[in-house]
Amino acid sequence: MDKLLGNLHAVLAIGFVLALGIMFAAFPQGAELMWSGVLQWLHVFFGITWIGLLYYFNFVQIPTMPAIPADLKPGVSKFIAPKALFFFRWGAALTVLTGLLLVYVNGDAHAAFTLAEDRRLIGIGMYLALIMAFNVWFIIWPAQQKALGLVPAEDAVKAKAAKTAMMTSRINTMLSIPMLFCMTNMH
Repeated sequence: MDKLLGNLHAVLAIGFVLALGIMFAAFPQGAELMWSGVLQWLHVFFGITWIGLLYYFNFVQIPTMPAIPADLKPGVSKFIAPKALFFFRWGAALTVLTGLLLVYVNGDAHAAFTLAEDRRLIGIGMYLALIMAFNVWFIIWPAQQKALGLVPAEDAVKAKAAKTAMMTSRINTMLSIPMLFCMTNMH
C-alpha cells in the first residue's frame, strides 16, 4: 500500500478511474447530461487546483517567507515555488477553458457574456475569472520568473517583480471571493 499511495500519479489515475466509473453509472440516461457533468467536474477540479494554490501563496508562502532563514529560502524559491506556479498557471488556464466549454454546452454562453438578468451572476463570475487568469499568465508568471531567477534579472528588477507578483496575487485573492460567490450561486 505504501508503494501505491506513495506514487502521486498512481493515486490520481485511480481517482480518475473511480470518478469515471461513477459518472458512467450515474448518467445512463444520456450523453449530453454526462458531458455537462464531466465538464462541471473538471471545472471544479481545476478551479480547486487554481484557487487552492492562490490561497496557499497568499495565506502560507508569502507571509512565511520573511521568517524562513536565508539558507533555507532557496528550497522554496528554487524547488517549491516553480512547481507550485506550474500547477497554478495551468490550473487557471484549464479552469477558464472548462468553464467556457461548460457555459457553451449548457447553452448559457450568450446570456452569460451579455450579463442577461437570468445569467448575470455566472457572467460576472466569468469576467472576474478571465481577469484573474489574465493576471496569472501576463503579470504574475512573468514577474515570478524574474523574482525567482528563472530568467536573468538584476537584484532591483527581481525585488520589483516580486512586489508586482505579490500585489497582483493579492488582487486575485480579493477578486476570488466575489467570483466564488457568483460561480456557486448561479441558480
